[in-house]
Amino acid sequence: MSKRESGSEQDGSTEDPSPIKEDEQVRVRREKLSALRARGAAFPNDFRRDTLCGDLVARFDSLDGPTVERESAVYRIAGRVVAIRAFGRATFLVLKDVSASTLQIYAQREVLGVEAYEAVKALDLGDIVGAEGGLFRTRTGELTLRCTSVRLLVKALRPLPEKWHGLTDVETRYRQRYVDLIVNDDVRKTFARRALLIRQMRAFLEARHFVEVETPMMQPIAGGATARPFVTHHNALGVDLYLRIAPELYLKRLVVGGLERVFEINRNFRNEGISTQHNPEFTMCEFYQAYASYDDLMEFTEEMFSELAREVAGSETVLFAGESIRLAAPFARMTMAEAVASSSRLSVEEAEDVSSLERFADELGIEKEKRKPGLGLLSDVFEVVAEHRLVQPTFITRFPIEVSPLARASDADPRFVDRFELFIAGREIANGFSELNDAEEQHTRFTAQLEQKDAGDEEAHAMDEDYVRALEYGLPPTAGEGIGVDRLAMILTGSPSIRDVILFPQLKPQRSD
Repeated sequence: MSKRESGSEQDGSTEDPSPIKEDEQVRVRREKLSALRARGAAFPNDFRRDTLCGDLVARFDSLDGPTVERESAVYRIAGRVVAIRAFGRATFLVLKDVSASTLQIYAQREVLGVEAYEAVKALDLGDIVGAEGGLFRTRTGELTLRCTSVRLLVKALRPLPEKWHGLTDVETRYRQRYVDLIVNDDVRKTFARRALLIRQMRAFLEARHFVEVETPMMQPIAGGATARPFVTHHNALGVDLYLRIAPELYLKRLVVGGLERVFEINRNFRNEGISTQHNPEFTMCEFYQAYASYDDLMEFTEEMFSELAREVAGSETVLFAGESIRLAAPFARMTMAEAVASSSRLSVEEAEDVSSLERFADELGIEKEKRKPGLGLLSDVFEVVAEHRLVQPTFITRFPIEVSPLARASDADPRFVDRFELFIAGREIANGFSELNDAEEQHTRFTAQLEQKDAGDEEAHAMDEDYVRALEYGLPPTAGEGIGVDRLAMILTGSPSIRDVILFPQLKPQRSD
């Protein structure tokens, strides 16, 4: 559209270019709303839209003016006013709707009548309006709806962000996501791609005969992971409950019950830090498959991630944090000790020796009281020296048994378990393993975790006698995996912070001063 006719979307101004403070604008808008209330015209709910702006643009934008007018019908559109340009007896407005497309509308005094046209002239940026009319092209070729009626549906009391810069303050964007979505099209696209990611993930699993289930979010025991839980209290039962840190133990109970392929996409809660990679409330996709091993799930994950990249990002290669990430199978594979050896002075043998790890941990400055017991220290060292180096998709295997209380011990070396974690761009994206299905061994592992908890490890796993009882009925050989949906969405949308892919991330309380 030409600025001479209607102003650009970025221009979002009226004929008066002088700046007005926001509180003054709010006062004027409230006065307009009061006048509408007095006339009984505030917040009508009888306008029905029949067409989206995006549909009209897709159908008519490539046609010339005569063809547009010949093929146009009468359309009813509705959306938010994002630009206004008034010219006495005619006014151009630009509407934006859920399609994320904009369409110019043209209101004339001679067509609408004096009273209706004066109402158009009183519109402000951000108002939500409904309009009816047929399409034509202006003399500069802009596709436009010639209005036979225009109605104010909702009076916006607060102005949209400053016209040239939009909503750029990161803190404000997260706190006022509703404004962020109005003015930043890229944000809308990010969340549309996140939604597509979840749909495709669900479709991938269902196509392979996995059944979607729901498990409790409030649990009597915080189980299925090593993490600090949120605690709540159930008044009727008179007991404390925990917001789940993982659905794992409930999903495996279902496998015991004969649901051999199950999955859940839902929220987990961990009472831990907030960062660009961590939010206390996050989304996981967790699934379990009977008669499978962790090796099977690594191949399964390669296939899934490659397909998700193609469907969501349009390519198996995506750009994230300045790196070109290749999500085509196969992914690299390394043991945890190999990853440490490739990033430090230790050999693989030293990385699997407790004494060598203790000396190296001293050099790294890892606090003794925060170290995991035994060979679990290998995972502490790995996090410091190797994890951030894993840019391309890499499976890390051969985890110490001390940090894997629910995983099956390796037949080749019982100090380790049949487990993997998938790292992309230096962050963990998925975690999977062959499940421990020996009830007696599981009870022994839980007991060892209780000893760690008594020694001060707040994240050690609790004893779950009912889960052990479920295993005593027989869990088939099973492999399971959890995928961090938020982190995967970051990779596939090129978003630098987890807050960019969560609509309402947790933030510190806003100061009132």
